[in-house]
Amino acid sequence: MGGATSLSEEVKAALVPGLAASPCAFSLLAFASDEAGGQAIGLVNCFQGFSTFAAKPLVNIHDIVVRPEWRGRGVARALFAAVEAIAAERGACKVTLEVLNGNSPAKALYASMGYGDYVLDPHMGNALFWQKRLAA
Repeated sequence: MGGATSLSEEVKAALVPGLAASPCAFSLLAFASDEAGGQAIGLVNCFQGFSTFAAKPLVNIHDIVVRPEWRGRGVARALFAAVEAIAAERGACKVTLEVLNGNSPAKALYASMGYGDYVLDPHMGNALFWQKRLAA
């Protein structure tokens, strides 16, 4: 869903080494049982950050993917539970994520697990996630 296009070969080649070199990154894989083929069926990539408002660590779920044939079978929920357990072990005050506004199935799943809009001050509205692309 993220970029609506496949990753380039250059990005694919740099992805795993780049994540491995990032001291704040961690990834989790979900595997099917041996009886179900034992293949990887889900992945979550996370980054630990810091909340200046709470003076504590936070964990951001940057990517989550579940193979289409395994969706709706609890894989994403299991990955989220594992991330939340790691975040708690690290003393994190929260887990954050971004989701595309049009991704209704993901939004429904995340809301069912207690995630919601980020609001610091109700009078100022929801926080927005902005970006500025930098030249390579």
